[in-house]
Amino acid sequence: MHTRQLGQGLEVSAIGIGAMGMSMSYGPNPGDRDDMIGVLRYAVDQGVTFIDTAEVYGPYDNEVLVGEAIAPIRDRVVVATKFGWDIVDGKMVGTDSRPEQIRRVADASLQRLGVDAIDLFYQHRVDPAVPVEDVAGAVGELVAAGKVKHFGLSEAGAATIRRAHAVFPVTAVQSEYSLWTRDPEAEVLPTCIELGIGFVPFSPLGKGFLTGTVTADATFGAGEIRGRVPRFQPENLRANQAVVDGVRDVAAAREATPGQVALAWLLSRHPSIVPIPGTRRRERVDENAGSTAVALSADDIATLDALAAVVAGNRYDDAGMAMVGL
Repeated sequence: MHTRQLGQGLEVSAIGIGAMGMSMSYGPNPGDRDDMIGVLRYAVDQGVTFIDTAEVYGPYDNEVLVGEAIAPIRDRVVVATKFGWDIVDGKMVGTDSRPEQIRRVADASLQRLGVDAIDLFYQHRVDPAVPVEDVAGAVGELVAAGKVKHFGLSEAGAATIRRAHAVFPVTAVQSEYSLWTRDPEAEVLPTCIELGIGFVPFSPLGKGFLTGTVTADATFGAGEIRGRVPRFQPENLRANQAVVDGVRDVAAAREATPGQVALAWLLSRHPSIVPIPGTRRRERVDENAGSTAVALSADDIATLDALAAVVAGNRYDDAGMAMVGL
């Protein structure tokens, strides 16, 4: 596994791992925590040095899980976590990025993760009630205090990124980005490249769709995040099979899997892009890591670029869409 640099010289593996699905969102949660801890440690052994979590995953459980996994290998990993939600009785009830709340979350996350400092601390969603300048200033104070090393934003718009970066350097912006979610390309990604900010695509495999394992007649159980996503509703899911068919064709020509091609396409966009696919399985860790060895031709990339024109349905419901790009 080779490495890449986000902003401010933060070096991480070219492919990271998103830990959210180990605690929530994708069907029944794994019954054996030891298995998930084993997957995370296995990933690190394969050269994956970048692990992503958040207080709201669970909530709280995922940070504890990641903390337990990295305890014996802390010096080999960069851990990112996030703040910015108002969590009441285990449920998100809105955003909260007031400076005093950011400080509380940082202290709690440090304890759950069992670390002396948070490597990368993202604002999970922009809080319309709190100027981003105040958010950047609060995280800057945490950096000065040694509790945080780097500041990040998630799903923020280009103007917000610029305002935050003017107060305290932004190391990374995390947003959904994949072959079927191209939104960041218009403004966010160019802004990050201009300012020297790394870009971290979450859901780089389209919530599993781009692996080719989600069929046109797939159904999703209660509590499954994809059941609420318009893009995964039956009529849209059928229409979107054309996207994964195109990925499969390129994969077959390259003797790769569809997931590897989807990740290789992202890696080809810019050297500061570091996808964080999630998984619960060691074999998927190997598959995802193998994407760094997939060489796409200019014709491959042109073919893949054209697939975005056929995507049906939004990536979030209306409430979710209202919280991105602010």
